[in-house]
Amino acid sequence: MFFASDNAGPAHPSVMDALVKANEGYAMGYGADPIMDEVRESIREIFEAPDAAVYLVINGTSANSILLGTMSQPWQTIFCSDCAHIHEDECNAPEFYTGAKLTLVRTVDGKMSAADLKTKILAEENRGVHGPQRGPLSITQVTEKGTIYQLDELRALTATAREFGIKTHLDGARFANALMALDCTPAEMTWKAGIDTVSFGGTKNGAVGVEACVIFDPDLAWEFELRRKRGGHLLSKHRYLSAQMQAYLKDGLWLDMARAANARCAQLAEGLAGHNGARMLYPSEANIIFFEMPRSEHKRMLDGGAVYYVMNGDPETGDPDEPLTGRLVTDWSASEEAVSQFLSLLRG
Repeated sequence: MFFASDNAGPAHPSVMDALVKANEGYAMGYGADPIMDEVRESIREIFEAPDAAVYLVINGTSANSILLGTMSQPWQTIFCSDCAHIHEDECNAPEFYTGAKLTLVRTVDGKMSAADLKTKILAEENRGVHGPQRGPLSITQVTEKGTIYQLDELRALTATAREFGIKTHLDGARFANALMALDCTPAEMTWKAGIDTVSFGGTKNGAVGVEACVIFDPDLAWEFELRRKRGGHLLSKHRYLSAQMQAYLKDGLWLDMARAANARCAQLAEGLAGHNGARMLYPSEANIIFFEMPRSEHKRMLDGGAVYYVMNGDPETGDPDEPLTGRLVTDWSASEEAVSQFLSLLRG
């Protein structure tokens, strides 16, 4: 019953097998391995984007930061939500790699609205040389609150950005989970909705550590390559990234894993919603749940064997009736049995 993070889950056996296979013999480094050629074509096919530039890095922070660096200038500001991963969880890496600042847009249930985005955009680039200039928009999908931007919401945000000549980046660390929730195609959730670049996540969804940077404008490709190298994220033994992504994509494994994670999350959400002591804080639309429950209930769960989940306070000391926030995240390996055990504990 480990629901702390999808980062904590195991890699899929197919990914591990691919790494072992890739370890045989010799292969050219720095992305010149033959596996990468297959990966590039597979991702282009998946996104219905034959001219897309595709590059691999080892984690989401580097994917987001290098893509945003390629899309912005140091005198600009990057628009993102007030709970975006690039704001809350990347130790200012986007600012480090871009030289730009972040402008935060308020959210409801973790999502920006086009109207609020426009207000923030209008507030910039009106002080001439003295103020920040307008840079790219970054959207987190799945949001950090576990919610999903619907396709019309994505299109509204990117249309607002284009109105001001702004490009849009999608932080898709949980891209597959969002795709399964929306029941759409990768193209529909990205370039057909006005997205220019994508951090296409694999690590949280069953890989060891690999993310694809997908760039729909080929004119940005060379600058990305330079920034990746200069930033220290061009791996010499690149075949181990390629092998992970190859296995991840093969026969739709990435979709199967996301589908499983979402299903277990829905099972948890249904059980929590039926428990009088628990209150859902946001709609649970993919594989993340935020809920509130009295301290005494959290303590009872942990004492009863609920191994681990994230909580915002100490369950041991304080008012037993004080509500504490808990977060549950499911990954591809979460079992129906583990979820059932958790809900049995909850019901007492």
